[in-house]
Amino acid sequence: MKIRWWNARGVLCALILVLLCACKGGEAAVEEDLGTSGVSDTAIRLGSSLPLTGHASYLGTQTLRGAMSYIRFVNDHGGVHGRRIVLDARDDGYDPPRCLANTQQLLINGDIFALFGYVGTPTTMRILPLIEEARVPLLGMFTGANGLRIPFNRYAINVRASYYQETGAAVRHLVQELGIRRIAVFYQYDAFGFDGLTGAELALRELGLAPVARGSYVRGTNDVTEGLKRILEARPEAVVMVGTYEPCSEFIRRADAAGLKAIFYNLSFVGGEELARRLPKDLSSPVVLSLVVPPPTAPEAPRIMGVATEYVQHLSEYYPDDIPNAVGLEGYINARVLVEALYRAGKHPSRKGFIAAIESMHDYKLGGDTAISFSDQDHQGMESVFFSVLRNGSFELVDDFRSLVHSDSAKDRAEP
Repeated sequence: MKIRWWNARGVLCALILVLLCACKGGEAAVEEDLGTSGVSDTAIRLGSSLPLTGHASYLGTQTLRGAMSYIRFVNDHGGVHGRRIVLDARDDGYDPPRCLANTQQLLINGDIFALFGYVGTPTTMRILPLIEEARVPLLGMFTGANGLRIPFNRYAINVRASYYQETGAAVRHLVQELGIRRIAVFYQYDAFGFDGLTGAELALRELGLAPVARGSYVRGTNDVTEGLKRILEARPEAVVMVGTYEPCSEFIRRADAAGLKAIFYNLSFVGGEELARRLPKDLSSPVVLSLVVPPPTAPEAPRIMGVATEYVQHLSEYYPDDIPNAVGLEGYINARVLVEALYRAGKHPSRKGFIAAIESMHDYKLGGDTAISFSDQDHQGMESVFFSVLRNGSFELVDDFRSLVHSDSAKDRAEP
């Protein structure tokens, strides 16, 4: 079956190229079309596929609104070299086949210059062969998947840090600062979950450890029973969680009710604000969240990233009913990178020139302590990972993991 899938995918990619060729009549025309499609005298058209409905809709909606907060601001002030940015955003419900179909339609009929703002590992990984075959840049994905970084892909442009960086930093803090050695992994059973699981396993292996238990759930469900059972039996001191807000909150509630005293660590993709909203305030164990951008309303945010203040202002202007959040701030930063690259690509942008413009961005300032850098061998702009802990219903930045431990020792947390 695997061989058939790859063959089928190759046929789809080839079909897209054939259709693009037919539109312009010949190989030379295709080269021109692949370079300048989606650009008119008045607009630059982009395409996106992301979850706007379903169980991951908060992540897709906030990523999109964060990006559009800046894009609408730019459009209201004359656009880029006189062109408005038009984003054709299509709902995929966090479903890989729908994302693939959306992307095929955008590439064949959407008249788009680039793809932008995809959300999710299983969805985004599914369309990588298409962007390589069609030679269309994909920028600003809300996923830290390793497969978008290695091997190097000149059409995939990541802004955020990777999941390996998030899990690696978390595991080192847990083991080296807190002396925790019994760590389990709870993960979504798909490409996203496997990526986080692998990152945790690699980080543990470097410290001479391995997960004491692994438990999973099926994407799109909240059925955590089997995964929870396996992890409860192992009595871990900490649980690395690689999932979305609904199943992760379900797991934490039930584990806490069962008496598991452990640190529950979540990757940034979980959606911290929605996770916090679903958890009771009387949990007996710490809930930790890694972030690749700071909470935008945190007192430290302007010092870390000055654009956090601008994001809050623009979100209030264009989406006044929304509450600023880290997911939206990440989308906003993606849009800042997009617009800067379009400016640098000049008045007559091509896709080749757009990629060159991205690679020319060295130490691009976001205000505060943070800057973004790309090169022709490195398409990940940021490396930073921050940590926050759930307190009084919201996540607050924390610099020292030892602050998570009060009178209880790690040994006490591991006791039944």
